[in-house]
Amino acid sequence: MKLYHGSVDKVEAPEIREPNRTLDYGAGFYLTSSHEQAESWVRRKFKGGIEHGWINIYEYNPELETELSVLSFDKPNEEWLDFVMANRMNKYYAHDYDIVKGPVANDRVYAAFALYEAGLFSKQDLISELKAYKLVNQILLHTEAALRAITFIKAEEITK
Repeated sequence: MKLYHGSVDKVEAPEIREPNRTLDYGAGFYLTSSHEQAESWVRRKFKGGIEHGWINIYEYNPELETELSVLSFDKPNEEWLDFVMANRMNKYYAHDYDIVKGPVANDRVYAAFALYEAGLFSKQDLISELKAYKLVNQILLHTEAALRAITFIKAEEITK
């Protein structure tokens, strides 16, 4: 299975890095099965003055998952929401999963999350709202062991 990582750099040797901000699933290396989503991650950087970026393409070996701790969310639900909020609201939140898979929180989703955080949406309101969105997936490789599940194939340049 092919997975994609949008970046301002070619990433032939992915690393687990501590982010400079809180993220949906915590620290690690993020991928998606959507080429379009990876491209949108690159194009978002263009707003900051970047002129080009890369869609890094990897082959993913799901057979290695049997040796790893995997948390998977098929759709937005209460467990997913609690997990994302724990990661986003607590810089020091830690989990022990090697891989986390599930929906990606895009800009529309962040607006809905803001309503939830402000107390204007209940948890069930937010989940119902999110189910109406077409959400793509994200896959977090959280540990060095998880990184062994991907092999770099190539990088496609994206220009402004």
